[in-house]
Amino acid sequence: MTKAATKSIATKVEPARIDGRRERGRSSHKRIVEAMMELIVAGDLAPSAARVAEEAGIGLRTVFRHFDDMDSLYAEITATITEQVMPIVAAPYPDQDWRANVRDMVRRRVGVFEATLPFRLAANIKRYQSPFLMGQYGKVVMLERELLLRLLPGAVQSDRINIEALCAALSFQSWRALRHDQGLSAEEAGTVTMHMAETLMATMP
Repeated sequence: MTKAATKSIATKVEPARIDGRRERGRSSHKRIVEAMMELIVAGDLAPSAARVAEEAGIGLRTVFRHFDDMDSLYAEITATITEQVMPIVAAPYPDQDWRANVRDMVRRRVGVFEATLPFRLAANIKRYQSPFLMGQYGKVVMLERELLLRLLPGAVQSDRINIEALCAALSFQSWRALRHDQGLSAEEAGTVTMHMAETLMATMP
């Protein structure tokens, strides 16, 4: 075989090898993220890198090749969850009475809070040691507040005490307390959350 022919074959084979490595890399990346999420859902709210590697069926070094530290892994999970819930959270509300819109928001939040409960509990455990998670926590709290305020007419927004009470009632921290501290089922916690919202709205202008 001539040198030219050998070089031609090598040129064709090398991209295939590179593509194969990239495909394996993408597969490992996905397995790591899925393993982390599965562990959290199963109740391990602070899994170690070694535990993630074990669950994913890969080596510990592979985990750190894809994620320089655990913060980058949490960032990937956050992006995955955000992609899933934002269409629900940010969907427009119909042209109806503001109280009806708040009720719709309560129903949305109950579903989103319950679906994301294990992940947000995991983030709460780590956020005091993680600048990324602490920053993300602040962004989410601000977003939840802004989305609620957008639904309220000006006359209602001037009632500061009730507004703050409503923000607290519809917060994730309130949902966590109902579900974990008070031991309510998701259905019971949803009923209590709606009751708090209705009671507060009844006192507003």
